[in-house]
Amino acid sequence: MIDNVAWLGSWDSFVKVVESGSMAAAARRLDCTRAQVSKQIAELERAFGVRLFERSTRKLNLTPSGEVFHQHALRALEAIHSTEVAVRNLGDAPRGVLRVSASITFGRMYIAPLLPQVVAKYPELSCELVLTDALVDLVEDNIDLALRLTKAPPEDAVARKLVHMKRVICGTPAYFAAYGEPRTPHDLAHHTCFSLMLPDDSRVWRLIDGAGEEFSIPVSSKFNFNNVDCILDAVLAGHGLAILPTYLCGPALARGTLKTVFDDLEPISSIGRYLYACYTPNRVRVPKVRVFLAELEETFNPVPPWEKA
Repeated sequence: MIDNVAWLGSWDSFVKVVESGSMAAAARRLDCTRAQVSKQIAELERAFGVRLFERSTRKLNLTPSGEVFHQHALRALEAIHSTEVAVRNLGDAPRGVLRVSASITFGRMYIAPLLPQVVAKYPELSCELVLTDALVDLVEDNIDLALRLTKAPPEDAVARKLVHMKRVICGTPAYFAAYGEPRTPHDLAHHTCFSLMLPDDSRVWRLIDGAGEEFSIPVSSKFNFNNVDCILDAVLAGHGLAILPTYLCGPALARGTLKTVFDDLEPISSIGRYLYACYTPNRVRVPKVRVFLAELEETFNPVPPWEKA
């Protein structure tokens, strides 16, 4: 059999080859040579006495034995990772590096300012904030806690509901003076309405009133964005209307540079109404995660900062 210390690296290399589709790609992820990866796979095959990959084509394909080993290797490596996290975080004092993920705009505005407060309270703790609008893999990306606005939190993670993310329809007073205020939801079809570019049909605004009646309004504009900051800038410049989260447009609403319409209607979002804190089950009792969750709860509840007068 493989040396007790070396087997972990060999199993990890095998999983990376399966995920990457080739030994060369796996070697790049592992920061080693292709020859080293090939040697580890060959050692595994000798140790088990079976072939794990079919090499008859240019692409590596798992054999039936390889399929079985892959399933067990994934579970074993995850168990080892969970054990490592648990052991490293024994004790009551938060310590080590806390890796947090959040969307670019929300993270910049509300999570980045929290980090100095957290590390000031806990001197043995340091923080890394990963800002991305893409979904992260909590295990693969080594994320302790991810903040996600979603309808469906990941089933394999613990998801704590943090705050309702209110969204409003708004424009500048100058825009309304020039083009008039829409009096009914269907009037929106005659205005320039910016939509966030999403895979779903985001060019239709869906609204619901207190009685549960829904309105589906086709909207349009000559230019659109995949970034909410750009949409806010376009609205502030008086180019049109938009549905914006109050965490982003709240300051402009408070200053009076933006004005809302249809306050009795709630925009229906395809990406969800609530912000969740997501983390893997093995981090539930980890002190650094626990104290950061407490900071989030204190910051966003009972009233989030953008809703305070």
